[in-house]
Amino acid sequence: MLKYLFKKESQVETLLYEYLEAFKMTQENFVNALNSCLLNGYLCKNFDFHIRQTHKYESKADDIREEINNLMYGKALIPESRGDVMELLEAIDSIPHIFEQTLYMIQLQKIITPEFMIDDLRELVRISLECCDLMLQQVVALLEKQTDIRSLMRKIDTNESHCDHYERKIKTKIFNSDIDPFERLQLKELVEEIGHISDKADRVSKLINIFSLKRRV
Repeated sequence: MLKYLFKKESQVETLLYEYLEAFKMTQENFVNALNSCLLNGYLCKNFDFHIRQTHKYESKADDIREEINNLMYGKALIPESRGDVMELLEAIDSIPHIFEQTLYMIQLQKIITPEFMIDDLRELVRISLECCDLMLQQVVALLEKQTDIRSLMRKIDTNESHCDHYERKIKTKIFNSDIDPFERLQLKELVEEIGHISDKADRVSKLINIFSLKRRV
């Protein structure tokens, strides 16, 4: 019986690493879409392809998450650990959803980003994705029982503050511009959606820190 449980626990860990890889691929396709299409928006000829690729890996992450849940319900882990893993996956899983929704927002609302906000928006995206990279490092540190979880959390917290700064800066530029009022609202919503990335990563980071502390009790 114990051998059976250890085998299932090992399967869960393997799937967790596969989930992280699917997350990275979703993120990679998201940033490829923005880097290549930010200025031309939905008019970019590769935009539909990038959206399909982002959706493909977001769906793959969902499938892996479901497989993990099924294994855990089969008593692969002790109840406390099951709850922690499920809560962590649910928190992380909100981020690929933001990647996908951001691209759909640009596509469906036919958003073209004004040139005056491009540089700041790229910086907002860069720092947001750095938050995600640091968060993934935290997850690995938790799985491998490393000790740098708290220092990574502090870096994410600092980056999240920088994202807030850029979000406010961009929105100020939007509402000081002479573009159509409806377009202002569209762009404001787009910036806020991207801003959610660092917010979610910061939430996951603090959750990981709590789980790490629980292990020491």
